[in-house]
Amino acid sequence: MVNLLDFDAEALTDWFVQQGEKPFRAKQVLRWVHRFGATDFDQMTDVAKSLRAKLVATACIAPPVVVRDSVSTDGTRKWLLDVGNANAVETVFIPETNRGTLCISSQAGCALDCAFCSTGKQGFNRNLTAAEIIGQLWLANRLLGANGDGERVISNVVMMGMGEPLANLDNVVLALNLMLDDNAYGLSRRRVTVSTSGIVPAMDRLRDACPTALAVSLHASNDALRDKLVPINQKYPLRELMAACRRYLEKAPRDFVTFEYVMLDGVNDSDAHARELVALTRDVSCKFNLIPFNPFPNSGFDRSPASRIKQFADILMAAGIVTTTRKTRGDDVDAACGQLAGQVKDKTRRTTRIIPVAEA
Repeated sequence: MVNLLDFDAEALTDWFVQQGEKPFRAKQVLRWVHRFGATDFDQMTDVAKSLRAKLVATACIAPPVVVRDSVSTDGTRKWLLDVGNANAVETVFIPETNRGTLCISSQAGCALDCAFCSTGKQGFNRNLTAAEIIGQLWLANRLLGANGDGERVISNVVMMGMGEPLANLDNVVLALNLMLDDNAYGLSRRRVTVSTSGIVPAMDRLRDACPTALAVSLHASNDALRDKLVPINQKYPLRELMAACRRYLEKAPRDFVTFEYVMLDGVNDSDAHARELVALTRDVSCKFNLIPFNPFPNSGFDRSPASRIKQFADILMAAGIVTTTRKTRGDDVDAACGQLAGQVKDKTRRTTRIIPVAEA
């Protein structure tokens, strides 16, 4: 059976035509599956009975299976989802006063091995399918009580969960198409953010295929340090990354790139590092999101003190760069930034190669 969650509008139209059905049926079914969260083809009352019978025999609506549902004291909710073959991914919903943000995973594990991220400790297992990616949004809508009447619980989606989205670009783009489709979730491009560690060719492909808001996991102000913290920098160094950011902005729905910067005590948080960032990003329209490091077992890093983070932010803001400090959410259920994957065995042997404290 085919999983209808694997199809965006174009792919679903093609599939219906191959089944001898009229192309407009795709729009009808897409609305039922994604806008209304249908699980039973008999619910699709404006679809011909003959087609509903055919769908029962040939298709299914199969999101990932929830293994665990955890709720933080601050209301953050994390789901552990079974994606088969002993693999699991995590999805996090962050409620706020004026919006609800869903953080979605794109891979089971991650191959990029960023030094400060717990997901990288488990190594890379596989890319998620389009159904497994969009299925996280489909599930969250149902579990949060969305009823398809136009009132959204989830107003923003960030591709910042487990994995590197641009290493699974084809499936991510298909899922993005559904997020933006008015017959599915109808989100604005400005409210969907894709985060990347800096795979430059894929940044260009995303810009051409489905430009959304862009966040770049920067985390260092020079190549020597970033080579250690974010190893993909060895292939795509900062000069190439900054050029890719400028190109992306030519089609981006926002006029800035968000640089994510985890604050590691004594490693990347000095005044000198902040001044280097000002020089590095001088020609890139950007804002900075400073992220207090969220500890996990055997990470080898400590969180920068609040006073140090404030001083760092003050230097960036004095240079005219909009700078925010992320409020830590959901850390009591390991749902905070960098904590996804929870308690896992270290397959990377990172504890034998902890990053030394950098000189300012």
